[in-house]
Amino acid sequence: MGSDYGPDAFVEMIRVIAAGGTAGASRGMSQVATLPDPMAYFVDALYRTDHPSVSISDADVRAQSVRILTNGMLAGDIPASDKAYLEQFVAARTGLAPAEAETRVDAVLAQTKTAEAKTRKAVDEARKAAMYLSIFTALSMLIGAFIACVATALGGQQRDAF
Repeated sequence: MGSDYGPDAFVEMIRVIAAGGTAGASRGMSQVATLPDPMAYFVDALYRTDHPSVSISDADVRAQSVRILTNGMLAGDIPASDKAYLEQFVAARTGLAPAEAETRVDAVLAQTKTAEAKTRKAVDEARKAAMYLSIFTALSMLIGAFIACVATALGGQQRDAF
């Protein structure tokens, strides 16, 4: 949005907020059914072994990795035990040396932190846009009320004059 808060910026802000609202409403209930199980990460940790098996299906490996990464993003950082487990998983599934697997996991963790920072920035910009929209809406309502009062007073004077 930058420092331009003119009419074009205001119109663009309304367009973005309206588009987000309609998109969110159309997906609302369908996403509730696909929410992840909040206990799945802890159940995974409960049954975790020291040596991940190569025979586990790709879907299970990906699901467990997603839960580990998601929990790490929510907690602020991935615990060392989870990071080591991811490194073992990557080494077992790809055939990479442990050092190369560690490098790959570190790169992915850095990418998730970058994505999280971008998301937080976008959320902050959306919050600011919503704040400006609410201020402009309140001001326009206040101006409209003032104009209605003035018009009522002038109309009353004209009526009394005739």
